[in-house]
Amino acid sequence: MLLAMDIGNTNVKIGVFDGDKVVASWRMSTKAYRTADEYGMVLYDLLRQQGVKFADISDAALSSVAPALNYTIEHMCQYYIGKKPLIVNHLLDTGIEIKYDHPSELGADRIVGAAAAFHFYGGPVIEVDFGSATTFNLVNGKGEFIGGAIAPGIMTATESLVNTTAKLPRIELTTPDDIVGTNTRACMQSGIIFGYTGLVKYMLEKYRALDEMSGAKVVATGGLSEIVASTESELFDVVDRALALKGLKYIFDRNQTKE
Repeated sequence: MLLAMDIGNTNVKIGVFDGDKVVASWRMSTKAYRTADEYGMVLYDLLRQQGVKFADISDAALSSVAPALNYTIEHMCQYYIGKKPLIVNHLLDTGIEIKYDHPSELGADRIVGAAAAFHFYGGPVIEVDFGSATTFNLVNGKGEFIGGAIAPGIMTATESLVNTTAKLPRIELTTPDDIVGTNTRACMQSGIIFGYTGLVKYMLEKYRALDEMSGAKVVATGGLSEIVASTESELFDVVDRALALKGLKYIFDRNQTKE
């Protein structure tokens, strides 16, 4: 079995693969102060609930945008699983060619998402990841990652709005009934949900107008992708919440075969 871990700024996504099948997946909050033993014990309990033991895990793959946690998770894998994880970076065989000014600056999450979107859904493809940041990642029909954009994430922007204003409350991120808010909460929901939908729609229109991205599929992923998809369903061809974990498995397999 393969343990796949995608470490984001807010959450750690964990998946266990038996062959190509995901037998279990979870999310836990990203906490840099946790020790390797604490992560190991949390993982032990999660695995046990699914009838999986550490001894069943033969390999591990890791992508991370939280450098402070890399050593901790790598040490946890070595100590509890007995394997050093494959850590995704721009030097691995990902199935796409990275055309980026400085490839070493490209986040592992963007590499995994773009590679997975191209492999599973073909190219040209635009992968939109709704996480702590909202990222747009473009892969043309030749399998070249040509760039994209990074915007504040929906939750990140919401927290900033609440934290920098004296009277605005924390709100539930749900789509309001009307774009015209008639109270403070509805106004905030309208600005955030419909505003972000507008941002995404504009960016996708501009990207699809590029010659090499003509006819591109749009694949959405990330925790808040379904909120935007429910607001305007025609924006995305696919919503795949498991894209990061599937991408980790795909990249792991490519590099094992290459070795």
